[in-house]
Amino acid sequence: MQFENKIICDGLLNKSLEVKMQKLIIYGPASLMGEIEVEGAKNAALPILTASILAQNKVIITNVPDIVDVKHTIEILKYLGCNVLFENNTVVVDSSSIGRFTIPPEYAKLMRSSVLFMGALLSKFRRVELSNHPGGCEIGQRPIDLHISAFRQLGIEVFENNNRIMCRCDRIKGSEIFLPIPSVGATENIILASIFCDGEVVIKNAAKEPEIVDLCHFLNKLGAKIKGAGTHIIKIEGVKRLNSEEVIHKVIPDRIVAGTYLCAVAACGKEVVLKSVFPRHLDSILHILKGSGCKIKESKNEIWIKKEGRLKGGLRITTHYYPGFPTDLQAPVCSAFAVASGVTIIKETIFENRFKHVPELVKMGADIHVEKDIAVINGVEKLRGCKVFARDLRGGAALFIAGLSAQGVTEVMDADYIDRGYEKIEEKYSLLGAKILREKGE
Repeated sequence: MQFENKIICDGLLNKSLEVKMQKLIIYGPASLMGEIEVEGAKNAALPILTASILAQNKVIITNVPDIVDVKHTIEILKYLGCNVLFENNTVVVDSSSIGRFTIPPEYAKLMRSSVLFMGALLSKFRRVELSNHPGGCEIGQRPIDLHISAFRQLGIEVFENNNRIMCRCDRIKGSEIFLPIPSVGATENIILASIFCDGEVVIKNAAKEPEIVDLCHFLNKLGAKIKGAGTHIIKIEGVKRLNSEEVIHKVIPDRIVAGTYLCAVAACGKEVVLKSVFPRHLDSILHILKGSGCKIKESKNEIWIKKEGRLKGGLRITTHYYPGFPTDLQAPVCSAFAVASGVTIIKETIFENRFKHVPELVKMGADIHVEKDIAVINGVEKLRGCKVFARDLRGGAALFIAGLSAQGVTEVMDADYIDRGYEKIEEKYSLLGAKILREKGE
C-alpha cells in the first residue's frame, strides 16, 4: 500500500511540474472592450469538492473553474478513492469507493485548501492524517492553530509529531466555538467536521464570505442542517445520515476574478460588461472604482464598467474581512492605482507578506513605497513593459494588469501562479481586445 501511495503521489508531482515555468507575453497598452462571462469561484469550488466525499450518492457540481487548484483537488479525491469526471466546467464525484483517510505530503504542500480535507475526513471516518502542513502561496503566516484548537473543542484528539498531524475521535460532540478572528478556513473546517455531531455546534465570530454561504448551501442540499451562513453565528445541527438523492449544485461566480476584470478596465480604460456575476459580492471594490472616475452600472447578474482618461487616486484603502475590501484584490488594485493621478495609500491587515508584487511593479516604472503593512502609491502617467516575476497568485494577476496598461512588451514569468486561480486568462482577455501570448518559461 505504501508503494502504491508513493507511485500516485509521484504522479501528481509530475503533473504539477508540467504546469510550471509558463510565461505570459503581453503587448501593451491594451484597450478593453466587450462582454465576458465570469467563471465559478475558486474559493467556493475547492471546499465544495472537498465536501463531496460526504455525499451518499453521486454529486454533480457545475460552473467549476478549469484551474490548477481544482485539478489538484480532484487528484486528492481520486487518491482517496473517489471516482471523478471533470469536463466542460462540470465535476461529477462518486465517493462510494472512498477508502483512505490520509493526505500525504506531496498533496498537502500543493495548496492551502488541502487542510479542509481534515474536517471532511473526520466526519467520514472519525480520523484523518495530514503528513505535512498545507502549502499554497507564501503570502504570510497562515498557521492552522485555529483549526486544531476547534477540533479539540469538538472532542477530537489531535497529535502533532515531526510535521505530521493525526486526529481521531469516537464522536464529534456538540460545542460552542469562538474564533479569535473570522478565519475562512477554520470556519469551513469546523462546519465540515460537525455535520454528524452529537447535538449542535455553534460557531461564533464565524467568517461571512459568500463562498462559505455557497458551501453551506451545498451541504444542506446533501441533507446537513446548517443555519446562519453569511452571519457571524453559524449553527450546525448534527444529523445521523445525509440524503440518498443525487445532488446538482452550481458554484457561485468568482468575485475576485470579477474584481480583477474591473481593476484591469480601470487601469487600461474603455468599456466592458461582466456577465454571470453577483454585484452584491463586489460592493467594496465597486465603491472604490466609482469614487475614482469609473462609470459603473449594476443589474442582477451583470456589471457594466466604462473608464475614459486617467483613474483618480487620493484614496485610503484598507483590506478587511468580508464584507470589507478583500485582501485578494489588494494586489490588482495596486496595479490600477499605480497609473492613477495623486497618491493612494493601501493598508494590508490580513497577511503580512502580501506586497511581493511591488518590487516588480517598480521595475515597470511604478512609484510605490512599502513600509511594513502600508503601501504608498504615487501614481505615474504610464508603466513600461519589461520582464517581471509572479511570486504568488494575486500578485501575478497584478503584474498581468500592469502589463495590459504598460507601454511595450511585458513578460510575466512563473505564470503558473496565475493559473492556480484564473481560468485561461490569456484567452479571456484576448476576447476583450488584449494581445497576449503564452509560452514556456526560460
